[in-house]
Amino acid sequence: MSMTIGITGGIGSGKSAVTDRFASLGITVVDADLAARVVVEPGRPALQAIAEHFGADILQADGSLDRAALRRIVFADPAQREWLEQLTHPLIGEEIRAQLAASRSPYAILSSPLLLESSSQRELAELVVVVDVPEEVQLARTMDRDANDEAQVRRIMAAQLPREERLALADIVVDNSGPLEALDDIVAELHKEFLHRAEEQRL
Repeated sequence: MSMTIGITGGIGSGKSAVTDRFASLGITVVDADLAARVVVEPGRPALQAIAEHFGADILQADGSLDRAALRRIVFADPAQREWLEQLTHPLIGEEIRAQLAASRSPYAILSSPLLLESSSQRELAELVVVVDVPEEVQLARTMDRDANDEAQVRRIMAAQLPREERLALADIVVDNSGPLEALDDIVAELHKEFLHRAEEQRL
């Protein structure tokens, strides 16, 4: 398996802008959010278990999961959220590991908002990169992008790992408070460093 670099950051930090640049350089990017969607696709055992537990109303007309309806239930009831996490988290971990194992690039990126909260994801990454912006920038960018009100964005931010803790756990911090174009040079330099580390690991 390729050397794995973990990339995380709070909501609105621009994590996707960073990982998109690595992908454009031919690097495999495994997105934990996308893996979470894969494991509940129609035909997967997890979706059947969810429908049996929460009832058929949790499914849309085409048989796919009504994610918004499920989110409303589990965020209102911690016990239901725990049940769902116990079902899906091991499956998400399996999907992430399978995608990383299939990577053919010199190193792979694991992009996950929960990288530092999830020990099973954290142990997959040999280095942790935190994409960071001040909290007021997080707030403004997320409100602008998602059309959420300030109270909703602050609730999401409060549910995530505090910024200071994220920074303390980082091996590398990418400051993304400037213009997006500044990321081009930052990612190019990191790419060189990661290629060098991957080459050393193979020797």
